[in-house]
Amino acid sequence: MARLVFFDLDGTLADRQSALSDALTCLCRSRELSPDAEQWLRTALADRATIGDFARLREAFGLEASAADLWQEYVDLMAATVTCRPEVLEGLAHLRAAAWTIGVVTNGAGDIQRAKLAGTGLASLVDGVAASGDLEIRKPDLRLFELAASRCGVSLADGGWMVGDNPAGDVGGGHQAGLRTIWLRGRPWPDGLPSAHHVVDDVTDAIAILLAETE
Repeated sequence: MARLVFFDLDGTLADRQSALSDALTCLCRSRELSPDAEQWLRTALADRATIGDFARLREAFGLEASAADLWQEYVDLMAATVTCRPEVLEGLAHLRAAAWTIGVVTNGAGDIQRAKLAGTGLASLVDGVAASGDLEIRKPDLRLFELAASRCGVSLADGGWMVGDNPAGDVGGGHQAGLRTIWLRGRPWPDGLPSAHHVVDDVTDAIAILLAETE
């Protein structure tokens, strides 16, 4: 099997939730948004964010700033606040040293996902990135995995791994792409979804499994 692994980004490699809270606190303060507007944003952006959310915010609360300006400020704040633990970065570096090809397959707008990769230091450890906003499709769509493989300069036909916390998107999508899967437990497991090949509590455990495959 090829030494290829795709990782999910939010909730797997990077801590989106704490970054989201910090970024929205800063954004609402800088734009002097009302408590109602802040609560609206926190609810709307809980799972993912697009520029369209800020267009709706602007309309709902009569804001003067353009949706594009609000979105760019949000992207910049997320890039500044999102974190990836040092032991995760170190683990990815070990994978690269062991000749693994590393890709990221993530749902989300391309600009913000790439800003997160740059802000966390992950960008230098990744060979290719496919974000759902690149094709306006979302995991588990096979085309997103095919795009990631292409950007990594490899073929899904050679096999590999998918690591993530979303049962349907990451494990289900990985299965459809012919990949072995590692699930970071936490979310409810849907009925009828085939099991992951491995189940772990932390992404560093997944990295250890991959490294053991190549010893």
